[in-house]
Amino acid sequence: MIRRIVGAGLLALSTGCMPRLSPLVGEIQPAARLPRTGIMPGHSHIVFTWELEDRDMAGRGDGVARVASPDSARLDFFLAGGFGNGAAVLIGDSLRTPSGGGDMVRRMVPPPALLWAALGRVALPNLPDTVIRVEGTTLRADVGRPVMFRLTFHGDSLVRAERVEGGRVAEWVERSGSRMRYRNEGSRRSLQLVVTKTDHPLEFDASIWRFDK
Repeated sequence: MIRRIVGAGLLALSTGCMPRLSPLVGEIQPAARLPRTGIMPGHSHIVFTWELEDRDMAGRGDGVARVASPDSARLDFFLAGGFGNGAAVLIGDSLRTPSGGGDMVRRMVPPPALLWAALGRVALPNLPDTVIRVEGTTLRADVGRPVMFRLTFHGDSLVRAERVEGGRVAEWVERSGSRMRYRNEGSRRSLQLVVTKTDHPLEFDASIWRFDK
């Protein structure tokens, strides 16, 4: 019973940290107005720096993302000073990490829908209802009934994606130029990436999509 009370208290505290979703503003638009997004055709090799902050740990380092159209990505994180590393493979809506060594990475990266949003691609589960409003050059879309995601576009570019629970923003990603920020409001955990270099190789070795023993 004590555990249940404590657990309920922690859940209420976590939920209380989440900001309420603000009402949509602007002129209402048909659902077909939602921009079509995808990752760049071909292959992208993206070098970045990263910085993580949460209540239990903080760290920074370098990383590499290898992205292949239409729906495959691998991210490798290297802790500054050479004291550790981690990796994650995202294919479609499946996110995998090495067995026994992926806890740190799973704490760092967003869930699949938000990780794709960080790469500029909308990849949401099938949800009923999409409400779209436009204010100037900004388009916002609430997806689901009740709302489960809010997407924000500048022109045709996805700049922010928010996952919603009970009318509150649980976690979000935001894209601005070479920077990407992920924030989990309940755990107060944030990850910031800054892209330093991007190349476009012809192909990747097939072995990058698996974790060998």
